[in-house]
Amino acid sequence: MKPVDNYFFNQKEPYQSIMLYVRGVILKTLPDVVERYSYKIPFYNIGKKPMLYLNILKGRNYVDVAFVQGILLEEKFPVLKNDNKRKQVRSLQVKSLEDFDELEFVELLKEAKSQIENSHKAWFI
Repeated sequence: MKPVDNYFFNQKEPYQSIMLYVRGVILKTLPDVVERYSYKIPFYNIGKKPMLYLNILKGRNYVDVAFVQGILLEEKFPVLKNDNKRKQVRSLQVKSLEDFDELEFVELLKEAKSQIENSHKAWFI
């Protein structure tokens, strides 16, 4: 089993179900995305550039779906939050699958991919 699979299957519910569902949407929407296990969490890259990652922050009750260049997306997608005062990362905070808007997430993925492909740097700031 790959390290990224181990990561998902070692999560407690409801986080495991949320992460596996979000992962499925990512892989279905962006078939050319590269799934990697880096910094002990799953990352999704476009080519060699990191686009987003999934994480569970200690003391929080949600899955953090974090977009690396989220600062460029937050105006168009106000659902993105700046938690932990991060410089450029913005994230969706998914507490349950009932609250997860898949159509908006697919649109967000496509826009994030476009931003990454048109960027000349892996990290914007």
